[in-house]
Order: sequence, then C-alpha cells, then structure tokens
Amino acid sequence: MELGITTFAETYADPATGRTPSHGERLRDLLEEVEVAEQVGLDVYGVGEHHRADFAASAPAVVLAAAAGRTSRIRLTSAVTVLSSADPVRTFQDFATLDLLSSGRAEVIAGRGSFVESFPLFGQDLDDYDALFGEKLELLLALRDSERVTWSGRFRPALRDQAVHPRPEQSPLPVWVGVGGNPPSVVRAGLLGLPMALAIIGGAPKRFAPLADLHRQALQQAGHAPQPIAVHAHGFVGATYEQAARDYYPSYATAMTQLGRERGWSPMSPQAFSAMTGPEGSLVLGSPEQVAEKVLGMREHLGIERFLLHISVGTLPHAEVLRAIERLGTEVAPLVQAELARA
Repeated sequence: MELGITTFAETYADPATGRTPSHGERLRDLLEEVEVAEQVGLDVYGVGEHHRADFAASAPAVVLAAAAGRTSRIRLTSAVTVLSSADPVRTFQDFATLDLLSSGRAEVIAGRGSFVESFPLFGQDLDDYDALFGEKLELLLALRDSERVTWSGRFRPALRDQAVHPRPEQSPLPVWVGVGGNPPSVVRAGLLGLPMALAIIGGAPKRFAPLADLHRQALQQAGHAPQPIAVHAHGFVGATYEQAARDYYPSYATAMTQLGRERGWSPMSPQAFSAMTGPEGSLVLGSPEQVAEKVLGMREHLGIERFLLHISVGTLPHAEVLRAIERLGTEVAPLVQAELARA
C-alpha cells in the first residue's frame, strides 16, 4: 500500500502570529517537504491547482518540476488538475515534460474542481461544469494513447491528425480521476478504466464504501482490469493524540472557518473537531498508532491501495509540517505495512 502527502500550498494567516506567508516562501517550504517525504520513504507527493490568494500553487506541473530536480524516487502528481478549465493539450505536454524530467515519476489526477475561480479566468461557463470535464478528459486520454490525434468537440478547436510532443517516458502516463463523492464521476472513472482518487474531508470514511464498490462495478461492466483507489484526507501525525490536536486545531479551524464563510458551513468548533478526529471521523489525526489504525480502517472498508495525507490545510509552522511528514514515513508506514503483511 502506498502512502503520500498532498498540499494546496496554503497561505492563510498563522493563527499564533497573525502573519501570512508569501507565496514564494510557501512554495520554497513545499520543496523541502517533498525532499523530506522522499527521505523518509513515502511514495507520492501531490500538489493541487487553485487560482486564489490563499493558495500559492496555480501551476502544479511547474512546482512538481522543481521538486523533480530535488528528488529521485518519489512519485509526483497533481492533486488535482482542474481539467474542466484547462487545455488538455497543454496539460498533456506539461505532465509529459514533468515525466521526462523526473525519469518517469509523473501522474495526473484530473478533477472538475471544488472551487470555481478558474472558470471565468479561462473563459469557461460554469453552466458547462460537467460537460467540460467529460469532453476534456476524453481528449486528454486520446492524447495520452496516441502520438497523432484526430478529435473534435464542443469546447475546443478540432485536431486533424495532429502530432503532440513530447511523449512521456511512461507509457501510458498515469491519469487518475479525482472524485469528491459524486456517483456519476465514480462511474465515469470506472467505465474509462481509470483509477480513482476519493477526497474524504467530512463524514465517516466507511460511508464512502458504496462509491468504491460502484467504481469496481463500472470497471467490470466495461471489461476493464481492476484499478487502484486512493483516498485523500486531512490530518496530522503527532507524538500523541493530545499533542497532535493541540498543534493542528488552530490552523485547521482558521482555514475551515474561512472556507465555511464562503460555502455556508458552520464555523469550526472544538466539539466538531473532536468528533472529526474520533474513530468514525474524517480527520486522520493522532499518534502514529492512531493514524495507522485509521488508514488501515479505510483500507478495510474501501479497499484502497493508496492513502494521501493533507497536512497543511492551514498555516502550520514549517518545522511541525516536516516533523509530521517524518512521522508518517518512519512510524506510520511501517505499522501499516506490518499489519498488511500479517493479513
């Protein structure tokens, strides 16, 4: 089972100091996070795409290319690429280039996006939210599967026997579908024979089991081989639960309360946080033993092959983020692998 880290390169105000890190500072810290993640044996590092002031990474492929130059083994993925508002040709070229720079370590997690800023920015109509994604995913897969492409659709000029370069080192370039809980998106991933990355940021993880089953059923229905499922979840690894909760809550509450004001959620409270960190909650937080237990529970209920921990939801001190990454690799991962070896 693979373990990894994801980030959106968040730049919220530090709740302890009130200081907001600059985008440059946050991106430089991110590169150190990738280096540490590889050093402690983690398998994957993912960078999400956003187009707003509180996130520094609007161009994941560029950030991951910088990470490729400082690493040699860890896989480098978007988490996610907002394909609905992107040009699939440029997306393919960016990640094919990343794949060449990294000696075959690039992946794309393509999603519809949970924020909408990119749609007006790139001239897309939100009324076409799902249709855009479906059509552009079709083109991305065509580009991945063939050097020369003939294709036409509603939202982009047609291609007529067009050669697209460079070609990636991996054949094929791995493409996952990122899903936030929408059943039609799950089915689409399965019918296309693609692996699925499932974001769980609220609710009991075991409640997502029907979606995992739906993905497998769609794969089988379309005659595809089994494909892996990943889970992306918020959390933090401390020496103890008490220390993890004490260190993580202020930044997490700041970020989730700010997002909640935009989306109509209630402000994050200590009571809600405590419930989310409980055995049935979505936050993967606690001691290494507790985090390993939650990851293994997701494996049991959902059959996942990859788990991605999103630590920096708010602005945590950089040293704390690095220490949590270190614990995930050196303490949580061995516990998970040992338990799976016994199964």
